[in-house]
Amino acid sequence: MFPIHDDIQRMHGRPYVNYGMIAINVIVFIWEASATSFFSDPRATEDVFMTYGAVPSRIVNDFPSSAPTIITSMFMHGGIAHIIGNMVFLFVFGDNIEDRYGKIKYILIYLGWGAAAAFAHSFYAVSTGQGEIPAVGASGAISGILGAYLVMYPRANILTIIAVFFIYTVRIPVLVYIPFWFILQLIFAVIGQLGPAGETGVAYLAHIGGFAAGALTGLAWKALPNSVKYKEASKEVQVKPMFRNPIARNVRPRIEDVMPATPEVIEGPDYYEVIAEIRGVSDASDISATYEAETRQLRIVARGTRRYELLAKLPDTAVNPVVKHIQYVNGIARIRLAKNSI
Repeated sequence: MFPIHDDIQRMHGRPYVNYGMIAINVIVFIWEASATSFFSDPRATEDVFMTYGAVPSRIVNDFPSSAPTIITSMFMHGGIAHIIGNMVFLFVFGDNIEDRYGKIKYILIYLGWGAAAAFAHSFYAVSTGQGEIPAVGASGAISGILGAYLVMYPRANILTIIAVFFIYTVRIPVLVYIPFWFILQLIFAVIGQLGPAGETGVAYLAHIGGFAAGALTGLAWKALPNSVKYKEASKEVQVKPMFRNPIARNVRPRIEDVMPATPEVIEGPDYYEVIAEIRGVSDASDISATYEAETRQLRIVARGTRRYELLAKLPDTAVNPVVKHIQYVNGIARIRLAKNSI
C-alpha cells in the first residue's frame, strides 16, 4: 500500500517546514551517494554511517556526547528505495501535522520523535549484541508523525495505490491504514525479523518507539485547554481599526459575540447533507454530530475557541439517518448522513 494523498485540508497555507525537511533529506542523500560512489565503496559507506549514523552502543553509553548523531542519522538513508518510501510518507502526512502544531513546534517535536525512536532501537540493539551497527533513516520521526496523525485526524481517508495483479487506487480510512501499518511493525518485531537499519535489516523497534511517542504527543495536545491550543486561531479574528485612538484601549472582539447562521439542510436521493458555519475550530475531529430521532434534529457540537451547539432540522420523512462523515474546510462544516430505508 503506497499512500499518495489524504483528504484533510490545511488551514494555514503551505507547509514550508515539511518541504524543507524533504529537501534536506534529499540533499544529504545526494551527498551520501557522492561520498560513497552510490554505496558501492564499502569502506567509505562504513565511514559515513559510523560517523553520522546513530550507533546504539554510543547512544546508550556515551550520551549526551553522542546526541548530535541522533539528529544527523534522521536525515540519512541507506538506498534509493529507503529515501523514496520515507519521503512519500513525510509528504502525505507531515503537512497536516505542521499545520496543526505550527512551524517551530513541528520542528522540535519531529526531532523529539526521531530521538525517541533512536533510543528505543538503541536499547534493544545493545541488549541483543548488535550495538555496533549504525542506524540511519527518517522513519523513526515519520512514525511519530503517523502516531500523531492517527490521534488528530481519525476521520481522514488516505488515497492509496495498491498493486495486486493490477495497479489501482482506493480510499482507505486512516483508522484502518495506520493501525494496519503499526500491526505489521509489531509482527515483524515479534517474529524475530527485527534488526538494525543499514546492513542487516530494518529497525522496526524504532518505528514502534517513534509511533508511541507521536501518539502520546497527539493525546497530550488534544488534552490541552482550548485557550492554549487555539491561541493562533484566536489571533486571526482580531480586527485592527483603520484609525486608532491613542488613548483607547485595544479590545479584541470575542468569537462568542458572533452568532452562527442556521445550518442548511440539503436532501439527496440517498443522503442528507448539513452545512454549518463554525469558526475557530481546528479541524473535523473537534466536531461531533448526533441525530435525535424524537425531534428529527441533528445536534452539532464543536469545541474550539468557543463551544458551539447547533441544531439542524431534518425533513419529517427522515428515519434514523446515520452520520457517515464530517468535513471541515475554511470555517464550513459539511456533515453527510445516509438515509435508512423504512
